[in-house]
Amino acid sequence: MKRLARGVCLVGAGVGKFGAFPRKDSRDLFVEAVGELVASVDRGLDPGDIEALFLGNYSSDLFEHQGHLAPIVAHWVGLTPRAAVRVEDACASGGVALRQAVVAVASGLYDVVLAGGVERMTALPTEAVTDALATAGDALYEFPAGFTFPGFYAAMATAYAARYGMPYEALTAVARKNHDNGALNDKAQFGMTIREIMARRVAKARERGGPVPAWEDEREFLRDPAANPVVAWPLRLFDCSPITDGAAAVLVVAEEVARRYTDRPVRVLGTGQASDAALYGREELTSLRAAREAAAQAYAMAGVAPSRIRVAEVHDCFTIAEVLAVEDLGFFPPGQGWRAALDGETARDGRIPVNTSGGLKAKGHPVGASGVAQVVELWKQLRGEAGPRQLPGEVDLALAHNVGGTGQTCVVHILGRG
Repeated sequence: MKRLARGVCLVGAGVGKFGAFPRKDSRDLFVEAVGELVASVDRGLDPGDIEALFLGNYSSDLFEHQGHLAPIVAHWVGLTPRAAVRVEDACASGGVALRQAVVAVASGLYDVVLAGGVERMTALPTEAVTDALATAGDALYEFPAGFTFPGFYAAMATAYAARYGMPYEALTAVARKNHDNGALNDKAQFGMTIREIMARRVAKARERGGPVPAWEDEREFLRDPAANPVVAWPLRLFDCSPITDGAAAVLVVAEEVARRYTDRPVRVLGTGQASDAALYGREELTSLRAAREAAAQAYAMAGVAPSRIRVAEVHDCFTIAEVLAVEDLGFFPPGQGWRAALDGETARDGRIPVNTSGGLKAKGHPVGASGVAQVVELWKQLRGEAGPRQLPGEVDLALAHNVGGTGQTCVVHILGRG
């Protein structure tokens, strides 16, 4: 069984506000995240201790016309001349950057490393962002067929619904839950429940003197094609994560130096990563092979079963992606993930709380940062610092699941309280 060559811990974590920030670029966003990280280190951090930066970023080239981002960002957070590496694995760039940092520390090459992620996406119009993200698909076979990422996940949702009889209400349950959680997260792009969004739209309609919507509840709102239009059938607007600017960072250290920074480190118990063919080359569309394989590696390394996980942040770029994730991670049997969403088993008071941060759906999805931001949320949950969304009782094991593309890459981390 594969093990890390030495223990690895997280002793600091920070995330900036997610949203649309036209006056900021990636370096500004990352400076904010690192500032929160420094403040989170219980016994303080001398930036001179940091020996290297692993930075997740999908495509500053396309989003900002800025390549070679890692050394630029490193300079802005005072790390020059330390090694600075940009890690690109589509939407899994942040999670893979963290994994590279963990491996680097476990190898003995470094004792203290900064792992982060950043993406500034909103400078481009929506169609240009869609085009940039589509480059994570297969340009030879999938582009010519007209696939965009909403189209990819719509194909998976259609296949899953046909195989397991999932009604659309199951997807709306995922969206409602994650907006409920995002409403408790002051860093979320959409810090509102669906009901609050409905109320705001009603108020605006009244202000304008036009017809006032009369939705009875969230389900009716989410079924209204005017309020929640189809993006790629069956996925509608509220099934899709937003276009987001944001950054996140964690401080990764060797176990033997962790107490220099805190008495409450978070341990990296397991890490796994796997790959798969593009969507057109797969035998099935209702499960991600890379997610199953990465999870198996992480569970084996950590020596824990899925039933032991207390909280999980999973890659809900679209609502169907969360349904697939909770099955691929072993929390529910195949074909039961949608029922779990409807029955509230993944809510904060459910059997396995999922995406307490609001997930990519409500917190936001700056693609290169999302995998690290997931870990920041778990760091807070494990330390009892998640504020109004803190889970009750003992939170001792947590899991992060970060997907690149349509599942060509998946990285899973299992964390434990130190």
